[in-house]
Amino acid sequence: MAKDSDAGAFAAKDYHDPPPAPFIDPHEFTQWSFYRAIIAEFIATLLFLYVTVLTVIGYSSQSDIKHNGQICGGVGILGIAWAFGGMIFVLVYCTAGISGGHINPAVTFGLFLARKVSLVRAVLYMVAQCLGAICGCALVKSFQKGLYIRYGGGANSLADGYSTGTGLAAEIIGTFVLVYTVFSATDPKRSARDSHIPVLAPLPIGFAVFMVHLATIPVTGTGINPARSFGAAVVLNESKPWNDHWIFWVGPFIGAAIAAFYHQFILRAGAVKALGSFRSTQSV
Repeated sequence: MAKDSDAGAFAAKDYHDPPPAPFIDPHEFTQWSFYRAIIAEFIATLLFLYVTVLTVIGYSSQSDIKHNGQICGGVGILGIAWAFGGMIFVLVYCTAGISGGHINPAVTFGLFLARKVSLVRAVLYMVAQCLGAICGCALVKSFQKGLYIRYGGGANSLADGYSTGTGLAAEIIGTFVLVYTVFSATDPKRSARDSHIPVLAPLPIGFAVFMVHLATIPVTGTGINPARSFGAAVVLNESKPWNDHWIFWVGPFIGAAIAAFYHQFILRAGAVKALGSFRSTQSV
């Protein structure tokens, strides 16, 4: 009789875990779906930066009392958080069936560590995401160059009064929340167990982005997405965002790695299962 070490598990396994992705898969280069996924990541990240950076600049303009704005004008921090979370919800919903809807190098990195995507796919996704972010910010600058430069182009940097360690911790924890949510929302075991709950995976992912922005906009402007920070820094090209830029790569990648480890080896008991499999091969 089969045993399941997970508490509350079904007697029979009613879900299917896909096999680990190969580290390098040359066969991907022969498939149109591979290139279609890269294009989808590029376009999704472009649209993400276009809408969200426009929202940030619009709020800065409408609330700037030195330039005929109102102190409570614009959408506010709450509106900015909704813009980021809402766009992630929309874009993940649109692209999940094509590319997986990563739209974030940290998410791609976390899924790569969990063997959900190959190295080749992960690298090309990240390149497409960064290029898409640059193009999205460049579109905003081309439409509103004066406002774009005046209000910092939506670029991420450490806010005055916060230490580098605080900013790094904010990015690590914020990205952990996001990538942990991605793993949980797309877990085949959870989908089988909670199939009676009609919740789309993009919804909790978008909501996680929204909540993290509420918490960390005052600290770092909220990166948790290296492509978003990179695209804005490249197009604005000023010293302050570049000086702090390493925080918005190191923090998200550490947070993503911790989330991947936590979900795969703690929640899904990957380490226990691997040890059990190892021990079973030693018995005679």
